[in-house]
Amino acid sequence: MRVALDAMGGDFAPDVTIAGAIEAVSEYDLEVVLVGDERKLTDALAGKRYPSGKISVFHASEVVEMDESPSIALRKKKDSSIRRAVELVRNGKADAAVSAGNSGVAMATSLFLLGKLPNVDRPAIATIMPSLTGFFVLMDAGANVDCKPENLLQFAHMGNAYYKAIFNAPSPRIALLSIGEEDTKGNELTKVAFKYLKNAEMNFTGNIEGKDIFLGDADVIICDGFIGNIVLKVSEGLAETIIKMLKREIAGITTGKLGYLMIKPAIRNFKKRTDYSEYGGAPLLGINGTCIISHGRSSAKAIKNAVKVSAEMAKKKVHEIIAHTLMDSAPQGS
Repeated sequence: MRVALDAMGGDFAPDVTIAGAIEAVSEYDLEVVLVGDERKLTDALAGKRYPSGKISVFHASEVVEMDESPSIALRKKKDSSIRRAVELVRNGKADAAVSAGNSGVAMATSLFLLGKLPNVDRPAIATIMPSLTGFFVLMDAGANVDCKPENLLQFAHMGNAYYKAIFNAPSPRIALLSIGEEDTKGNELTKVAFKYLKNAEMNFTGNIEGKDIFLGDADVIICDGFIGNIVLKVSEGLAETIIKMLKREIAGITTGKLGYLMIKPAIRNFKKRTDYSEYGGAPLLGINGTCIISHGRSSAKAIKNAVKVSAEMAKKKVHEIIAHTLMDSAPQGS
């Protein structure tokens, strides 16, 4: 598998993206094409040790800044590292694309160059998050702030196919995020979506409340991108805050140092499970190809894992599985 990596994307590029690429090719059977300023990337690679022939450079003269408008970037920066990375996928020169750059531009570029899968109205971002029993997928995590019930149904089908392929699960449990477990709870969007999901050919378990999403009772949780992005950001912030608060409380106890040493492994494990770098990035599902959008603050470890996930998705042809799944996904029970 060959992965096109936007080497200029992210808060710490290109040093971190290059380090992540080197870790990826050193640990996994794949190749990475670093897309960006050829001179800078070649100079940065000089002296680095990695498997011969596993990393190459593709020149792109422009960089999309984090605050740039997707429409302007698409129109004016046609030689950007994000665009060139996605073009490599479109032209068959790479199997997947990864970017930690401007997420809006990455989404817009992927949609513009690769196109939507048949029967997909809106692509969605699928984010893997930890639970008490393992992991679950949250969809949509920010691609669509305004949705129709039909969109949520499509998100469910895409999330169902994605979870099956990535986790080898025969029948993922699908839940709809709402303000109550009863089918009568929620707004008009969730009430109609509930009816569609109830009649769909999947393991729909009903509504799930915000307080229960981390218990492990669902494998795929569906919501619109506005709510999903809030859930994602609140979860990231809460995990970091809990660790800081715990350390502060321990430091205030006379025997705090001894206590901290005793629970340090548990804190370390908790931090690892809630660290976004462990999951690499979030795939944009519903496009005709594989594109992973990583956090702007991605570390080398996060980049490595994003490259790994993108290669796995491309190898398993997840986008083709989703296309097949959506062939007969018209809403029923409206």
